[in-house]
Amino acid sequence: MNERDQVLNAAADLVTAFARNDREAYFGAFSADASFVFYTLEQPLLSRDAYQALWDTWRAEDGFEVLACTSSNAFVSLQGNVAVFIHDVATELRMNGEQHFSQERETIVFRRQQQGLWLACHEHLSAMPEGLPPP
Repeated sequence: MNERDQVLNAAADLVTAFARNDREAYFGAFSADASFVFYTLEQPLLSRDAYQALWDTWRAEDGFEVLACTSSNAFVSLQGNVAVFIHDVATELRMNGEQHFSQERETIVFRRQQQGLWLACHEHLSAMPEGLPPP
């Protein structure tokens, strides 16, 4: 399997784990030093542990649950031991008993580990520009 396909598989596994609320598999797809920039938060999350703690708070206090997540328009740019993965993502989730649907654009940076695995080391989620049709 070529490197591009390896990155696409790593990204698909990450999205699938998120879509099924598999906390262990989802966070296992990120390196410990991963950083996260979400337009819905005031500050970046500068480690996987920081995001896991926020995830756990959302679940405990807000009843956070992912109901569905689909990826489309995937693009991979290989940069040596780093790969930039860009896609459109449609997510349905529940918080505080209400369902929410979002259409966003996301960049995930993957870094090849010594064992040859690709782990995400940065995630940046952006709002989809207004007026664009859904993916």
